[in-house]
Order: sequence, then C-alpha cells, then structure tokens
Amino acid sequence: MSEAAPGYDDNPVFATPERAELAQAIRELIESAMTSPDATEKELINAANAIRRTTAALVHVTAGVEAVGYKPRSHDDYLPRSPVVGESSPLSPRLDWEIVDGKCVATGTFTAAYEGPPGYVHGGMIALAFDEVLGIVNIANGSPGMTGSLSIRYRMPTPLYREVRLVAWVDRKEGRRIQSRAELRVDGQVCAEASGLFIQPRPELAEKYFGRTSSQEND
Repeated sequence: MSEAAPGYDDNPVFATPERAELAQAIRELIESAMTSPDATEKELINAANAIRRTTAALVHVTAGVEAVGYKPRSHDDYLPRSPVVGESSPLSPRLDWEIVDGKCVATGTFTAAYEGPPGYVHGGMIALAFDEVLGIVNIANGSPGMTGSLSIRYRMPTPLYREVRLVAWVDRKEGRRIQSRAELRVDGQVCAEASGLFIQPRPELAEKYFGRTSSQEND
C-alpha cells in the first residue's frame, strides 16, 4: 500500500525486478565507496569516470544535468521508491516489513552509508525509519494520515551492521487525528522509541496534495 496515496495499491510498473537489481548494485557501489580506504587515487578516478559513463548511458544525455528524467508522478507507487523500504530505491537500507496482529514489524541492517557517530546509525536515519513504519501501520489499520509531529527518544546508540527490529502500532484515534508509537530494538535491547501524531487530510486537500488516484480516474 502507498503511504503517499493512503489506501491505494502501489503501481507495479516502476518496481520491476530489473530496477530492483539496479538499485541493489548501486547500494553495493555506495557501500564500496564508503568502505574502501586503501583504494589508490588512480583507482578512485577510474571508478568515478566509469560511473559517469554508466550514468550517461543510462539516461541517454550528458551526465550531471540536474533532475534528468524526473517528472511529477502519481503517488500510487510510493513504497517501491521509499528511501527506507523501497526495493527500487538505492537510497534505501531495504528494511523488510510485514503486518503482524495489526502491528508493523520491520527488520534490516544499516550499513556505512547511514553512519552518524563512528560505528553507529545517524539519528536522522532512525527518525526517517520511524516515520515510515508509523505511516505504514496507520494505513494497515485503516487510518492513513500525514505526519503532524514526530517525537524520538534515543535510549542508546544503534549499531551499524547489526539487524534492527522496528515495531510500530496505533495507540489511539480521535477523529482525523491518529497517535501511533514505535520502538527500535537490537538484540532485544531498546535503542530508540517514537511517538507520532498523524492527521488525516480532508478529501479535497488529499487530492490537492497528491492528485487523483488511479481508482478515482477510473470512476
């Protein structure tokens, strides 16, 4: 389901196996760039030039142009592009999620690209992950909404290269306001907790922000 277009199926066109393979290859490239201290200057320059050639071939235009190929799009395909759980996004650490007894349970590993303090995950990445799983659990419980406020309590640093487990649940609903909570654990220890207030936009505002959904266009 799509957080940006709450309650509607994701569009499968963008999320192809080939694009997922490309995204994974880019993640591996990013990891290599972040963890290759012994590479020589020549190796780094050669790699940079090879990447630029690949980029130019992929977009069929001169590399370096801002927003090449970007067009305003439907919000029906949000999750495949998500910077947290998106299989087609090279920015994503690829947290795998499922709904269990009304809760969103997400697991995955943060690598060097997400480092803040040496050896630990950047606090901003943790906040982003919380915002995502809270949005997903709201949708799963029939209460999609936009983030009004998000409060994070960091109990202890979250280590890199260790599996994290996020659990999110809806705490209560009051009209168009949804209060949801989540926690992040590593090896059973709570590293961080989150509380979010989400607001369900009125239908006319939802259409203004996100446009008409594919189902609305077919009505």
